[in-house]
Amino acid sequence: MVQQVPQSGILGNSSFKNLIINGDMSIAQRATSTASITGNGYHTVDRMNSIISSLGTWTQSQSTTVPTGQGFTKSLKMDCTSADASPGASDILRIQQAIEGQNLQHLKYGTSSAESTTLSFWVRSNKTGTYVIQLLNGAVSRQVGKTYTISSADTWEKKTITFPGDTSTALDNDNTAELYVQFCLGTGTDRSSGTLSSTWKSYAAADQFAGQTVNLADSTSNEWYITGIQLEVGTGASDFEHLPFDVQLNRCFRYYLDYANTDADIINPGTGIYLCNCFYYQADNVLGFLNFPVPMREEPTLTTADASNAFYAYHNNQGDGLNSLSANAQSTRVGVMLQNSDGDASGTIGHAGAFYLNSPNAFNLSAEI
Repeated sequence: MVQQVPQSGILGNSSFKNLIINGDMSIAQRATSTASITGNGYHTVDRMNSIISSLGTWTQSQSTTVPTGQGFTKSLKMDCTSADASPGASDILRIQQAIEGQNLQHLKYGTSSAESTTLSFWVRSNKTGTYVIQLLNGAVSRQVGKTYTISSADTWEKKTITFPGDTSTALDNDNTAELYVQFCLGTGTDRSSGTLSSTWKSYAAADQFAGQTVNLADSTSNEWYITGIQLEVGTGASDFEHLPFDVQLNRCFRYYLDYANTDADIINPGTGIYLCNCFYYQADNVLGFLNFPVPMREEPTLTTADASNAFYAYHNNQGDGLNSLSANAQSTRVGVMLQNSDGDASGTIGHAGAFYLNSPNAFNLSAEI
């Protein structure tokens, strides 16, 4: 749900050393739990993308199970609800985050001064064994990977892994994905029959997750938790950088904005979710410009409900029920021009009003990578 968020002490003692956004799993705009997952997508925790191909069925949750005494309140949980003990060759199960190139230029990849980075995180699972983490460049032409081991079942363990910098290939300075951080949870032979390389090399699919012994999908008893993911410059891990909630939320808004409403009656303004002011440019057509809390990564894709009275244009002490709102050509990275799509308004040309959302989870904007 989009909130009015203050621009609080963003800085204080924060240095923004962590290249991972929402590594403490504190923001989950879409849902706190989603069941019956069998495919790719952002399902719960913001910025954490699930890549799943024919390897089990899952419930993903924003969990309150966290390591004690570390300052975390949330974790990402993967819970197997339908098992697959024999992965096909092309099957895959992983969690990943894509990082924009313009946030990576200080790594100096493609030069002799390329910086090492250290990945640290807290992980817990009933499934002990060896897991693989890979860094993959945005062009999918360069890769480096390392393993970690969960030694004790159902116990939080902190892992620290250092990756060398890539001296051969630069990262583009733009808003596209230039680095993927990938946590493998299971794989078929197409991505594991080769040799894992702990130094940067040309991409080969067979080497991607070589060394992974765990198939988290082999039993419905399996679950996996992670929190406190931090990727920082250097060869050592520092304490996790806890950012203020409003700062973390604004960082997530760059990629996804979700407006939610649980009120059924919006005739009375003040209930429901206010979107923006609007005006009647024709008697049956209404326009309004919704400003985003922060500029989004790119012009977003708008997804809305198309249902009876999903929205209202409130004006002159009455509300016009609108079945849908759409984005027109005037939309940008900083806001979206909304207009009703069905000619279902009834007002006076030039009169002002306000758009309200009347349907739960009926309005979101995505600029995800």
